Amino acid sequence: MPSAEGNLDWNPLADHPELVAHPVAQASHRVPDARVAEIDEALADTAAFCERYDVALEASANCVVVFGRRGEETVHAAVMVLAVDRADVNKTVRKELGMRKMSFADQPTVEQLTGMTQGGITPVGLPDGWPILIDEAVVSAGPVVIGGGVRGSKILLDGADLARLPGAKVIPLALRDA
Repeated sequence: MPSAEGNLDWNPLADHPELVAHPVAQASHRVPDARVAEIDEALADTAAFCERYDVALEASANCVVVFGRRGEETVHAAVMVLAVDRADVNKTVRKELGMRKMSFADQPTVEQLTGMTQGGITPVGLPDGWPILIDEAVVSAGPVVIGGGVRGSKILLDGADLARLPGAKVIPLALRDA
């Protein structure tokens, strides 16, 4: 039966900063109980990762970066939802951030701004001042797997730990089938 730990070899994140992106390593003190595991970079995408490493989809949380605009004002923000859900970017996220238009940020810009790579983007270590919107289901899920800032690692932590990150706000933002 798949679980959050799956069949990975998890070790304390604080002991293995070399496995994650530099900004993630720098911010690891914010998630002191987090653990990290090395994975095959080719399996970083959620479905392939969960299948190969026997991790439950419900225990995997995805981070996407969105870009909003209202007149001359712009904002980048992180949005976290469980892998079994989709974020309501066009209504909930847009309204929460007070933006007129929202879209998914382009990957080259995200990688430049965050120091992280596509397939590994994570809320741990994002630039100061970025809003981090976290779906309430992520916070109440217990142990969840998130990106390590690079495609070659994943982080395991309690979803509630994400709510303590700077700029984090927990709201209902996932689209769920009724």
